[in-house]
Amino acid sequence: MPPRLSYRRNLRHPSLPPTITAPALRIHSYSTAISAMPVHPPSPRPGNWKSAAPAPPAGTTTFSAQSTLPRLPVLPLAPTLDRLRHTLKPIAHDPAELAETERKIDAFASGIGPELQRRLEAYAQGRPHWLEEWWDDGAYLSYRDSVMINVSYYYGFIDPPNAAQGLLGPSAARYRAASLTRAAMLYRRALKRGELPAEGTKDTPFCMDTYRWMFDCARVPGTEGLDWSVSHAKEGDTSGDGHVVVVRNGHFWRLDAAQGGRILSTAELEAQIERIVSASSTRLPAVGALTASNRDLWASDYVHLRSLSPSNAALLDTIHSAAFVLCLDPATPGDFLTTSRFLWHGAPNGLRDRWVDKPIQMIVFDSARAGLMGEHSVMDGTPTLTFTDAICTALADPAFDHGSPSHSTSSAEPVELQWTLDGTLERSIARAEQDAAALVATQAVNVTKTGYGKRAIKAARVSPDAWAQLLVQLAYARLLRARGEKRQGGTYESATTRRFFKGRTEVIRVVTSEGDAFVQAMMAEKRVGVEEKKALFEKAAKVHVANAQAAGRGEGIDRHFLGLKKVLKEGEEVPELFDDPLMKRASHWVLSTSALVSQHLREYGWGEVVPNGFGVAYLTCFDDYMQFTVTSRTEMPNEEFVAEISRAAEDLYTLYFGGEVPASRL
Repeated sequence: MPPRLSYRRNLRHPSLPPTITAPALRIHSYSTAISAMPVHPPSPRPGNWKSAAPAPPAGTTTFSAQSTLPRLPVLPLAPTLDRLRHTLKPIAHDPAELAETERKIDAFASGIGPELQRRLEAYAQGRPHWLEEWWDDGAYLSYRDSVMINVSYYYGFIDPPNAAQGLLGPSAARYRAASLTRAAMLYRRALKRGELPAEGTKDTPFCMDTYRWMFDCARVPGTEGLDWSVSHAKEGDTSGDGHVVVVRNGHFWRLDAAQGGRILSTAELEAQIERIVSASSTRLPAVGALTASNRDLWASDYVHLRSLSPSNAALLDTIHSAAFVLCLDPATPGDFLTTSRFLWHGAPNGLRDRWVDKPIQMIVFDSARAGLMGEHSVMDGTPTLTFTDAICTALADPAFDHGSPSHSTSSAEPVELQWTLDGTLERSIARAEQDAAALVATQAVNVTKTGYGKRAIKAARVSPDAWAQLLVQLAYARLLRARGEKRQGGTYESATTRRFFKGRTEVIRVVTSEGDAFVQAMMAEKRVGVEEKKALFEKAAKVHVANAQAAGRGEGIDRHFLGLKKVLKEGEEVPELFDDPLMKRASHWVLSTSALVSQHLREYGWGEVVPNGFGVAYLTCFDDYMQFTVTSRTEMPNEEFVAEISRAAEDLYTLYFGGEVPASRL
C-alpha cells in the first residue's frame, strides 16, 4: 500500500513530493491539543538508529544471498519520462490538458532534468540503497497523524479445523494463543539462527534485511517531528530466549516464553495465559490508546510517561524489547466485517489491549478468532505474511512440536507490569480514546467474495492479478459514471523491489490506455462483440503483467521522481512539471491496491490513503473464490463500489465462460 501524507507533515517537510495530494487532518482536536501540550525536553532521534539493529548472521541459509544482491539502480532519465507519458494519457481529462503536461515534460527533459539526474546519480554513489533514508522518513517516520488506520494493516487467520465443530470459545482461545505464541517463538529462534529458507523467485533471491525489524523492536515517537525504530536484539544471540508482553483489559504482563534456551511448551504457555486472564478481569486505564494518538501528541505523552517514574521507563523498554505483543482481547467477533474492524482498530475494548507501535501484535479474541496487526514503517507486509504462513502451516500439521508437557510446572510465573500515572496522563488517555473513537467512526469497510477463483481464471489463461485489477478498473469507471464524475486519480499497486539490497517497494501504475480501451468497450452503449472485448481484455492484461514485472525490476516512475525532487536545492525554482495538475492527479492514489498470496488469511486490509479514495485489499490465491475488502471514509460510496466490483467480476466470468455465474460466497 502507498503511504499517506498529512497536511501538517507537508508543512514540516516542504521538500516532500508535491505530486501527492495531502488529506486534511482527520481529528480537528489535534491542533488544540498540540498547543496545550506540556513542554518537555526534546527526545532526539539517534543518528545511527537504523544501523543499531544487529546485522543478520551472514552466510546462513536465511541470509546467504545478502552479499550478492545488486543495489537499487538510479534509472536513466529518458526511459522514465517515456513511461510517464504513457501513464498520463488515460488520466488526462482532455487532449489539451495532456498536451500541456507533455510540453512541461519536454521542458524538463531539455532543462533542469538532466542536472537533477546527475545530482541523484552522484548522491547514490557509495550508498547501499539511495532511497532508504528518504523513504523511511518521507513515507513513514515523519507522518504525524495516527498510525492506526492510516499506516497499520491487519491479517485475520483462517479458523482452526475445530471451528467447524463449534469448539471455539474462551478455552479454545487460550489454547490458540498459546500455540501461536510457541510457533512464533520457534520461528523467531530459527530466524536468529539463520535457519529459515530465504525468500525469492526461482531465479531471483530477495533481500531479507527488514527481518531485523520483525521481533524485539518498536517504533518510538519523536518530539522533533521524526520517529524512529529501536531494536533490542543482541548481536550473535541464537538462544531464542526472550519474552512476550501480554495485554488483557489494560493489564500488561511479561511472559518469559523462552527460558534457558528452551521455548516453553504449548501446555506451559496455556497455563501462563490462564493465570494472566484470571488476574486481569478488571479494566485498567487504556495506556495503549496513547500509541494511536497523533504522533506529536504521543511523543509528548511518551516523554512524560517515561520520565514520571523509573518503573514506567523500564516498562516501556520491556514492551520495546518484547519479541511481540500478544493481545488477549475479551471481544467475541463472529462475522467477517466485525472481525476485520476489531483487528484493524480495536474492539469495543478500544485500544486498551493494543500497542500500535509494535511491528507485530498477535491478537486472539475470546471467540478464538485470531490475527495480526502490523506496524508498517520499516517493514512491509511481505515478511509478516511469510511469518504468518509459516506459523499457521506449522500449527495445521498434526506433527507440530508442542513441546514436552513434563516441564509444565517449571516455568517462571508471568509478572504484571504496573504503570505509574498522574492527572496529566489520565487526561491524555481519555483524549486518546476519544480521538481514536472519532477516527474509527470516519471509516467504512465492506467485502465481497466472488463465486469463482483462481481455477477458472487460469482456465482463461489470464494472470489472476491482472484479472482482479482490470475488474476493479471497470467497477471504478462504472461508479464514476453513475455519479457523473471524471476520473479522480490513479491506481497504486505495490510491487516488491526486494531483488535489490534493502529494496522495499515500487508503484505499479495500474491505469493504462489498454485497460481503458477494455473498460470503455464493456461500458459502450453500442454493442461490442464478445471476441473484441476479450481481445481488448487480454491485451490490457498482458500490459499489466509487463508493467508489474518492470516495477519489480525497479523500472518504475514514482521512486525515481522522488529522488529527483529530493536533490532540488533550497531556493531553486521548482520545475513546473512537479506542480502540474495532471502529474498530481496521476499519483493521487484514489485506489490503493495490493494482493497477498496466502492460504491462511481470512481477513486482510488497511485504510484508504487519500480522503476521496478507497483501499482495496484482494486475494486471488483460492481456487474457488476471490476476495475484495474495500475501506474508505464513510462519506464515500463504499457499498456502491463493492457492488460494482461484484458486478464486474460476474461480467468477466460471463465474458469468458457464459452461462450462470457461480453464487457469491458471502
